[in-house]
Amino acid sequence: MKTIEMSQATASLADYAGHVAHEPVVIFANGQPIAALLSIDDVDLESLSLSSNSEFLALIEQSRARLKAEGGISSQEMRRKLGLVQ
Repeated sequence: MKTIEMSQATASLADYAGHVAHEPVVIFANGQPIAALLSIDDVDLESLSLSSNSEFLALIEQSRARLKAEGGISSQEMRRKLGLVQ
């Protein structure tokens, strides 16, 4: 992983992006990581977008909490409830 302090990051974004095929580039400000450039090979745009969407992530967390509290049903049971299994 390549790390760069923001005050030292003087190259173009294209130059830094060129490094991500080999390793992630993490940018720091005052010793704290604030941004990362990384390869997104084998990642579709929808998955990438949802993985950083706070509303979607909150919905997933609510679903996980509900599943833990109330339990769930199997896919076979759901098919039966939907009339897809005879």
